[in-house]
Amino acid sequence: MTHAPDITRPPKNLIDALREIGAATVAGTLGHMGFRNPHMVGPVAQNHGKSIVGPALTLQFLPQRPDLFSEGEYADPETQLHRHVLYHAQEGDVVVVDARGDMSSGVFGDMMSTYFKGRGGAGIVIDGCMRDRPNVEKLDLPLWLRGWTPNYHVQTSIYPNAVNVPIACGGVTVIPGDIIVADDDGVVVLPVAMAAKVIEESQKHHDWEEFSRVKLMGGGSLQRYYPLHDDARGEYEEWRKTNRSENPN
Repeated sequence: MTHAPDITRPPKNLIDALREIGAATVAGTLGHMGFRNPHMVGPVAQNHGKSIVGPALTLQFLPQRPDLFSEGEYADPETQLHRHVLYHAQEGDVVVVDARGDMSSGVFGDMMSTYFKGRGGAGIVIDGCMRDRPNVEKLDLPLWLRGWTPNYHVQTSIYPNAVNVPIACGGVTVIPGDIIVADDDGVVVLPVAMAAKVIEESQKHHDWEEFSRVKLMGGGSLQRYYPLHDDARGEYEEWRKTNRSENPN
């Protein structure tokens, strides 16, 4: 299989609105909506201070079988599907890879990462490893990985099997086109159908939490201000009016 389908990308206004909402807030809001564990366990931030929001291009690896895949880093490159997921990359896309938590296979390296960044890719999430760390770090490309290895992608125990299919990454189901929200707290998967509600609820949470932060920094009562007690809601609404008038956006 060398042909792979493209994804349906979510509306840009959803992506833009989510840029101001952290992964923790999105995860918590999804939890209240019934998606209890949207956080990937395993991939962690490799360049702290980076955050991304974008639609998922997916790549699935399976355990190697010699009758299904011939080993070789450069043998017949166009049959190697880790290349094909990158062919779909558009500005703002996020590549998400189910590498089975394998710690001995570098899914992408310097050259593949350079190509992806050149196409405007937002970041890469892998339940597994990359290689060529010194050169990849120079790209300043946001990455969430389990780690690094000197091995190439099919050198040991896995091989790329499918592009833009549903995968499991870090214990979370990822459907192609799902919105990925990632920062130093980790990677969260947000179904497009839940995005508008998450944005609405997250904004409410952000506003009262900002008010509470101001009050707590000033020595206010934790019982009164976090979570916001009903007795403090009038105080919050007055603060919000002032805050909104000073910061209409």
